Amino acid sequence: MSPEGLRGWVKQAKIDRGEGPAGALTTAEREELVRLRRQVREQEATIEVLGKATAFFAQDKMR
Repeated sequence: MSPEGLRGWVKQAKIDRGEGPAGALTTAEREELVRLRRQVREQEATIEVLGKATAFFAQDKMR
């Protein structure tokens, strides 16, 4: 283990205990942020597919 790695763990442990700087994200908050960003990407992809499907079927109906 490098000193820098250990320093990062200690810093994150302090943040998780509420002793970190204002605005620092706890481990749980970071995990939630990753999960929510993934969910947003999935929803954006779904919306894009639905938009393309809507356009396709709208063109088909016009014929």
